[in-house]
Amino acid sequence: MATDLYQHFRPEEQLFIDQIESARAQVLDHYSPLLLHFLDPREQYIVLSALGKEGDVRFSYRGGYHESERKRCLLYPDYYEPRTEDFEIGFLEVHYPVKFGNISHPKILGSLMSAGIKRELFGDIITDGTRYQIILDKTIMDYVVTQVTKIGKMTVHLEPITETNLVIPTDFWEPIETTVSSLRVDAVISSIFHVSRQRAKILIQHGSVKQNFAICERPDALLDIMDIVSVRGHGRIRIDEIYGRSKKDRVRIGASILANNG
Repeated sequence: MATDLYQHFRPEEQLFIDQIESARAQVLDHYSPLLLHFLDPREQYIVLSALGKEGDVRFSYRGGYHESERKRCLLYPDYYEPRTEDFEIGFLEVHYPVKFGNISHPKILGSLMSAGIKRELFGDIITDGTRYQIILDKTIMDYVVTQVTKIGKMTVHLEPITETNLVIPTDFWEPIETTVSSLRVDAVISSIFHVSRQRAKILIQHGSVKQNFAICERPDALLDIMDIVSVRGHGRIRIDEIYGRSKKDRVRIGASILANNG
């Protein structure tokens, strides 16, 4: 089954496809649920492609709030009814001296990674403009609280909270439909953020562009459904649909934009 999917995805995604197939086999063998780590939208799309909507193993997502981007995935046999507690999601509030400085999403992310916490163990970092909260694997909350005491140069305190205390994020995705000359990452950046193709290439060369949270080094890298491109100083792009070619031989896409994310 997994090898049949390989042709539809990138070579570097084959390992994840194998992991999903292995998880599926484990659920069938033990006839019990299996919880995965937090998945980004592209990985969620791969799970859907691998398991299907009506396959022998069902799956559900939960990311802590309705519009969450990164979600935990629960695989389970058809008899099982998922519960909220099955997803083992925890929440932390970041307390910091607001009067003496600011923190940001990139700084929080960097501090978590510097503490040796793998990206797959935490979900979205959300803010209402002042308050910041971290959604993460509940089993590592105590470790994170003790290990992360600074964000940048600012001393912070992380406090466990409940889902009902989550802020309403100020960031939101704006859906658009447009055409691009190709699905190359430089072409998509150029078209959506209204910069020249050369400028898009320079941004990539300077390490200012990430594709699915990894530095993008190739202007000719091709984008696909549920890829997320982050461009420092401009925002983020998510490819939601690829409709085909227009009469002028441009690629018609449905995308979402999160502006000024940096």
